[in-house]
Amino acid sequence: MIKIDFRFFSKTQYLTVNSQLLIAIKSIFRFFSKTQQLIAKSQQLIALCLLCSLPTMAQRKAAPLGDSALLTAVQHRTFNYFWKFGHPVSGLAPERTATPNVVTIGGSGFGVMVILVGIERGFITREEGVDRLLKIVNFLVKADSYHGMWAHWLDGTTGKTIAFSRKDDGADIVESAFMFQGLLCVRQYFSKDTPKENELRDKIGWLWNDAEWDWFTRGGQDVLYWHWSPNNGWSMNHPIKGYNECLITYVLAAASPKFAISPQVYHQGWAMSNTFFNGKTFYGITLPLGFDYGGPLFFAHYSFLGLDPHGLKDRYADYWEQNKNHTLINRQYCIENPKKYKGYSADCWGLTASDNHEFYSAHSPANDLGVITPTAALSSFPYTPEYSMQALKYFYNKVGDKLWGEYGFYDAFSETSNWYDHQYLAIDQGPIVVMIENYRTGLLWKLFMSCPEVKQGLQKLGFTSPAIKA
Repeated sequence: MIKIDFRFFSKTQYLTVNSQLLIAIKSIFRFFSKTQQLIAKSQQLIALCLLCSLPTMAQRKAAPLGDSALLTAVQHRTFNYFWKFGHPVSGLAPERTATPNVVTIGGSGFGVMVILVGIERGFITREEGVDRLLKIVNFLVKADSYHGMWAHWLDGTTGKTIAFSRKDDGADIVESAFMFQGLLCVRQYFSKDTPKENELRDKIGWLWNDAEWDWFTRGGQDVLYWHWSPNNGWSMNHPIKGYNECLITYVLAAASPKFAISPQVYHQGWAMSNTFFNGKTFYGITLPLGFDYGGPLFFAHYSFLGLDPHGLKDRYADYWEQNKNHTLINRQYCIENPKKYKGYSADCWGLTASDNHEFYSAHSPANDLGVITPTAALSSFPYTPEYSMQALKYFYNKVGDKLWGEYGFYDAFSETSNWYDHQYLAIDQGPIVVMIENYRTGLLWKLFMSCPEVKQGLQKLGFTSPAIKA
């Protein structure tokens, strides 16, 4: 017997399933009986049963989804942003729903990890997953690149660079690092000796081996630079110094098989900055690194979709402590709510970069515009599972349809401004699926930390981790 939980379905999906069921059952009755009256009666009965199975809002509240089912529902809906809304030519993820032909490299890096979750959760088959990932990798092989790195944005049809800003029209090594983090997970996942999986691994290897990380030291300086352009050279002039979302860039640069940076670049560049060390206490919680109050919460997510923070330490910090404390401070700020915004509470928290009622901003306790972004709390599930579930239930049950749509939760909302976004952003949707899965099974952490090059790169930079010894 097949059981269908219609609470997971949108109205369109519900009607589609119902119509398909009716067609199937009509066919069965036609096969077993030529009596039109029986067919008609069966149609009426089936329609009545299906109508009764569609829960009202009151029924949903009376019989809410269990925690595990709710997590799966959120993962499935959000997965569909990358699967159903993926670009038809490239397979990559559009930057946002309003720009379907502008694909994003960083968000697509998160997206390839999401596809692995989709396979493991049974949303798609392994064969479907490998076919989509081959499409993506074949597109990346031919797309514009600069010393082995991609631009922030590409045209999803042609693979040509779309300038992110006037002078940012070339390589973006941070966005590329997010992509390589995902591709290495894909390489580790598809380990079978089949033609497609062999081809996928080989092509990821080509891309990984061709990435010239050391080029971005700008002639041998002890720091990595974020951008380089054939038209504008180094004119963006943005050294990558911490503490922020870019730790994964240095880890991968140290791990490169052919173009690795020296440890000195990490220690003298990334770690020597007036925004690196902290050590202060906020709401009784010590923050080892970064801006006061921690900055936007994506700092605790983007580098750690693959990089497992459990027991991950170097001479500067314990990264589990860093990320957990950052999350707790962000949440406590929302509870204290010093600006008295409507809705902020222990149920409704999470400040990070997202859309807002004016345009877009990196929301944080130091830049609080009254905007809550679901990805902040939901991507923090590994660090604060009880508090993240509390926020999830508030978003799903209380804010409800104002926030919940075809691809999961919309990007952001502000109860103070009575504003609810109608868009999705790839870079915010991806971490929701991946970090919930890392909380549930550790899937992406296990894959990424199993890479021999990653283990060597971490050791080279002075990190310790249980995964390095494994």
